[in-house]
Amino acid sequence: MTATPAQPHSPSEPRARRPSRKPVPTAGRRASGLRDALVLAALPLVAALVLPAAFAGGGTRRWFGGRAEGQRAEAQAAKDAAAAAFYELDTAQRDLRISIETITAVDDSPAARRAVADFEAIGRRVDEASHQYIQAVDAHDLDRDDLEASAAARARGELARAKEELERVKGELDRFADGLGPLLGKAETQLARVAPAVERARQALLAASNALDAARGTGLRADDLAARLAALGPELTRLNQGAGQHGVPQTLERAERVSREAEAVRAEAERLPERAAEIDHRLVSLRTRAQALTTRAGQVQPVLSELRRRFTAPCWQDLQHVPEQAVEHVRQAEARLAEARAAREAQRWPDATALLSTARALLNATDEAVSAAGDRLARLNAVQKDPRQEIERTRFAIRDAQRLAMAGRNTPDPRHAGPLDESVARLERAITVLDGHHPDYWHFLTETEAVRRTVADVVAHIRGERGAASAH
Repeated sequence: MTATPAQPHSPSEPRARRPSRKPVPTAGRRASGLRDALVLAALPLVAALVLPAAFAGGGTRRWFGGRAEGQRAEAQAAKDAAAAAFYELDTAQRDLRISIETITAVDDSPAARRAVADFEAIGRRVDEASHQYIQAVDAHDLDRDDLEASAAARARGELARAKEELERVKGELDRFADGLGPLLGKAETQLARVAPAVERARQALLAASNALDAARGTGLRADDLAARLAALGPELTRLNQGAGQHGVPQTLERAERVSREAEAVRAEAERLPERAAEIDHRLVSLRTRAQALTTRAGQVQPVLSELRRRFTAPCWQDLQHVPEQAVEHVRQAEARLAEARAAREAQRWPDATALLSTARALLNATDEAVSAAGDRLARLNAVQKDPRQEIERTRFAIRDAQRLAMAGRNTPDPRHAGPLDESVARLERAITVLDGHHPDYWHFLTETEAVRRTVADVVAHIRGERGAASAH
């Protein structure tokens, strides 16, 4: 609201007359001063009566004296100390629970299971101490206006005891935590391995996929490698779900297996073009070898004819089926080569490789059989012309073994002397075979070879014993 300004009085209007102040009589002034003095004198008494009532009102605490307030303060201090102890115990229990969960996520050993059981037992004692503390807090209202000194003292005692129990259990919890060091360290080490292991598995899968794409870019299907790589997809999903769901040991094992298998796929995919070229080369090489063996197998029959004409039956009887076997083996090898060619065209690489190995084994056996006939004729010709070279070769081996057996000894060890003496006798019997009208040269050769093998075994045995003795 706007104040209306005062209107100035007109000079023509008469000014209002001020009321005249009558002088106060002297007796009246004296009476008024006496009243004021009496009021001032009464003020301390009124204040003494009014002030306690004023402080008691408006929600303020009633005052009962210094002793009660001192007990209340001590009880409150005990309550604060117990609260701090309760907080420390609760924090320690939470930290220890995380450690136990870390251990159980990694370790299922008897020691880990005992640790879990011990933690549960300590947890029950923690609950009991916490319950005692909560009961003590709930039983006493330290903010009551009419709290008596005895009640405050009783509250202080119960809260102090609750604090002591909380601290005792906290000490027990700390000692238990210290004992978990080895288990926790092992668990944390394994947990630290999880993330790198999972990442290695992911990278291995990515590298395998890239290598497979590169191989397909050259026109190779690599269906078997693609199937193996696709089978690892669910394993990658489990790795991504984390160790919390599948367990740390299982996750580590899965990550290592995925890395290993993905690496194998990558290596095979990268080698696939080279493998295809190698198979093509082997197909050509083995086909050429089969043709050559067919030609050589046709030359066995003349060799057998000469063996039959010049030597006794024991010298050639085991070779008489070589021509037929050579032809059959070559035929089987050529069939396997045709199958290997079909497998290579279908890009069935394992089948092609296996068929080529079978064909090669057949051709190796044929080669040995065909070569055996020619080698037999050459050896029989040599011993028929001059058997002394074979005899001296065998005698030299026996004498060398005898000198070794006697080295550092006055008498030979019977374990060595017996086989060597028998070898001498066996050689002499083989030599007598050559004295007949139709000597069995093949028997003579097989006997001298057997004697040299026996002598070589004795020499190896002697050297082995002496080497072991010198080592000790």
